[in-house]
Amino acid sequence: MSRLSPATLASLPATVARPLYDRDAQKVGIVHFGIGAFHRAHQAWYCDAAMNGASEQGGDRDWMITGVSLRSPGVARQMNPQGGLYTLAERSAEGTALRVVGSVRNVLVASEEPEAVIAAVAAPDTRIVSLTVTEKGYCRSESGDLDFALAHSLSFYYFVTQGLLRRRKAGLPGITLLPCDNLADNGAKLHALMRQYLDRHEPDLLAWFEDTCACPSTMIDRIVPATTDEDRAMVAEGLGVAEDLGGLADEACVVTEPFSQWVIEDKFATPRPNGKRWGQSWSVTLRHMKPPSCACSTAPIRCSPIAALRAGTPMFTKRLVTPNCTILPCA
Repeated sequence: MSRLSPATLASLPATVARPLYDRDAQKVGIVHFGIGAFHRAHQAWYCDAAMNGASEQGGDRDWMITGVSLRSPGVARQMNPQGGLYTLAERSAEGTALRVVGSVRNVLVASEEPEAVIAAVAAPDTRIVSLTVTEKGYCRSESGDLDFALAHSLSFYYFVTQGLLRRRKAGLPGITLLPCDNLADNGAKLHALMRQYLDRHEPDLLAWFEDTCACPSTMIDRIVPATTDEDRAMVAEGLGVAEDLGGLADEACVVTEPFSQWVIEDKFATPRPNGKRWGQSWSVTLRHMKPPSCACSTAPIRCSPIAALRAGTPMFTKRLVTPNCTILPCA
């Protein structure tokens, strides 16, 4: 079976949405640490939508993403042979809609190519470094302070700091560090942890960091279950090309729900992509607001397996789109 790639885009069925912008003409504006399924279904999708909107109306461009996997080469092996392309399948009771997302330029593996990761953070066109590294990836101790034993040379702290050192030396502006993990007050927490790391390892960089960089808080929401072999087979069939090659394999596809939300504190040190048309919103402050997936929005996720089992459906993600299954909204 052939594989999704830039060369196969023109042959996709008309029912499959795809990038409307010239990917090669767009610069990388974001370096993202932790390019797993959630990032591909959320932040990367927003950037793709922003650049698609720019191609229709003009204005928003240069938000391609260089993804970084800190240790595992798995995602890089999935995405790089596909030129960074992947399919997002939005599944609902009405059916499944496929969109090929084009916002990822490439994926680096930090453990294999650390110099390339540092160079990406230090690149003049980089404006945002974003994170989905899970709570564990912030390397916090039980007290909430930075655990320096965990924040070693394969943590994002090292790569970000080395990139910032090069930016300062080159006379470049700072960057926006954008945490996208569900931690309450995640921007303030990241700011404090970065300060602790710099104070220990690069104290002369602290004042420059404070003057030129920012760490907005965010709240994110979208359900992204693990992709199964059945999902990949469904996507391959949906990407079937006109030449009747029997489908088109996509090793990096993700499955999600139609709903998505991204609330970001309006505290950037740099320009930012415009995703308001697709559910992104800005807030003056997010302090003391609990991330939705840590509170109300997890209730349906916790209840759905029970509903699935009672309905005789082995997977709760299937039950979510099964007729006569009603999940009450949170108050």
